[in-house]
Amino acid sequence: MTGTAKRPPTTSAGLPLRVEGLGKTFRSARGAAVRALDGIDLTIGAGEFVSILGPSGCGKSTLLAILAGLDTATDGTASVGGRPVTAPLVDAGVMFQRDLLLDWHTCEDNILMQFRMRGLATAPYRDRARELLALVGMEHAAQRYPRELSGGMRQRVAICRALVHEPPLLFLDEPFGALDALTRENLNTELAALTAHSGATVVFVTHGIDEAVFLGDRAVVMSARPGRVIADVAIDLPVPRGPQVRELPQFTAYTARLRKLLAHEVQAVAVEGARS
Repeated sequence: MTGTAKRPPTTSAGLPLRVEGLGKTFRSARGAAVRALDGIDLTIGAGEFVSILGPSGCGKSTLLAILAGLDTATDGTASVGGRPVTAPLVDAGVMFQRDLLLDWHTCEDNILMQFRMRGLATAPYRDRARELLALVGMEHAAQRYPRELSGGMRQRVAICRALVHEPPLLFLDEPFGALDALTRENLNTELAALTAHSGATVVFVTHGIDEAVFLGDRAVVMSARPGRVIADVAIDLPVPRGPQVRELPQFTAYTARLRKLLAHEVQAVAVEGARS
């Protein structure tokens, strides 16, 4: 496996994202001003998969929420497709560490919740929901309830729910953080295939260096608070990516580089904590 990574043809087009001079300040429980993000400049091309890494508390999730329109910046701008983000992006797919499935609905109905929330009939989209379940090996579970499933199975359903309306943008906030290592690796492979096929622009927040490299076209590293972009690493690995990619020397080199960058920021957090 050699050569520059290229994504295969896709079924739909993602949208570009741009952040310029973005900052976020909030008030702590004691009323003190806390600078979470500062001077973020970031451009993400249509259809790119960008992983975001950084130490705990650096503002990764806050940045994702601002991009998705779920939070507002104190200063600077965020835009999608050339338009400022001023409200929640209703056409985006969003997935969090908790699957947020409704235990009183079947898996299929949980996936179709996207359309109920929009006041749309679900019948025209049932075939799409079943197709996605089949793609992640869950076709047998369409009429089962989330309480009957393992954590990894529930996250597969959550992936399908995020993708069922074929969003141009997908925001993922540590979706596999609570899973065991083997399940996490399997879901990485499935997510890589699904997002490459969909053509969506993906912003993926993670603490996992391996999965950031495995999934990303780029890995953006943020500093300790206030979060700033300190590195933007292009990941030149073959696509589509299967488990064997992790055995390549290039993969090891990328993870080592990112681990070194993050170790410096984690140390900075420890020093700051000792001072406070």
